[in-house]
Amino acid sequence: MYKEMIDVSKFLVNEANECLLCKKPSCRTNCPVHTDIPGIINLFKEGKMEEAGEILFENNPMSAICAMVCPHEDQCFGHCIKGIKKDPVEFYKIEEFISREYLKTGKITIKEEPKNQRVAVVGSGPAGLTIATELVRKGYKVTVFEKNGRVGGILRYGIPDFRLPREIVKDMIRMLEEAGVVFRTNTAIGQVITIDKLFYDGYDAVFIGTGTWSPKRLDIKGETLGNSLYAINYLRSPKRYNLGKKVIVIGAGNVAMDAARSAKRYGADEVTIAYRKDFCDMKACKAEIEETKEDGVIFDTYKAPIEITEEGVIFADTHRVKGEDGRESVVMIEGSEKLYECDSVLIAISQTARNTIVKNNPELEVNKWGLLVTDEYGETTREGVFSGGDVTSGPSTVIEAVVNSKKAAESIDRYLTNKRK
Repeated sequence: MYKEMIDVSKFLVNEANECLLCKKPSCRTNCPVHTDIPGIINLFKEGKMEEAGEILFENNPMSAICAMVCPHEDQCFGHCIKGIKKDPVEFYKIEEFISREYLKTGKITIKEEPKNQRVAVVGSGPAGLTIATELVRKGYKVTVFEKNGRVGGILRYGIPDFRLPREIVKDMIRMLEEAGVVFRTNTAIGQVITIDKLFYDGYDAVFIGTGTWSPKRLDIKGETLGNSLYAINYLRSPKRYNLGKKVIVIGAGNVAMDAARSAKRYGADEVTIAYRKDFCDMKACKAEIEETKEDGVIFDTYKAPIEITEEGVIFADTHRVKGEDGRESVVMIEGSEKLYECDSVLIAISQTARNTIVKNNPELEVNKWGLLVTDEYGETTREGVFSGGDVTSGPSTVIEAVVNSKKAAESIDRYLTNKRK
């Protein structure tokens, strides 16, 4: 273990030394939270780990998590100037090392005087934890409500532990609790405890960050058979399922990749991802697609599901055609239907928001996809209620939830400041 730590440290130092420390760093510009990458690398090279960790956490409370699950090829890594002629600098690995160490002993700095105003945060995923951090720093009393038995939302119940070690989430919860944030688990907001009840009990503002937990249906025959599961539900506790030896995953987003890799790890001999288009169309980040291949998962492209049976899935072949307007579309090839045998089917074609809160709060407007409507600052159509994360944008990345929640935190602060006047 000690030798492994030395090897990791040497690798990270070499990566840091490779950074060109650009005056106008594209890596920082293309980071959604504009992390000061050259500045952090300088601190790392000088051995100022705690200072670097504090800066990263101050800028992005999910820094350690983003370092592990962000689509880096579209952000810092993919825009490293050095990558034009050589290998780009893997800053996210340096960030992971610094941020994970910082979380072990770090504390949240309370920057402002305590305020006698209380905020309810509904949901404890990336959006909820980020806004709880931002608001407690500003001196507000924060209570986080989580419908599950443990805190973390998608970080605990959606991303497998081999991709995101659970101690990272535990360390962050500890920091928030030490800063005064209260967590109420096994408490759903919507029916028994309504938003009206929260305001009646003395909360001055409410933030909704409940994510997207309702799986979208394929709407084909056989979807309710015993061998068929929705991947987002499976990922909540994959070790408890016996999927059999042969599994087919339908879909090609990050949830599909996580489900396929989990199935491979927990008993399945053969796992196949079936997708109606090609690799270039897949929504999953490139790094995870490659890791999924490395885990031995098979990819079968240009396959559209027609029916799920007890024996497996009937797929039709698809191909691309160009319309009169020049646009390409993917259509099924008539007569190409074929049964692909398997023991279990995991459906992963995206998710949408559950509408329990909305049903009991007609003032909250939703769009045609069932997502909460907000302005650019996270304000919903009901006064005092704000929202951010996947419940407003649809399934997205952790870093996008951070960006939205930081904006919403500023919006809540302005709203509550005006109430105090």
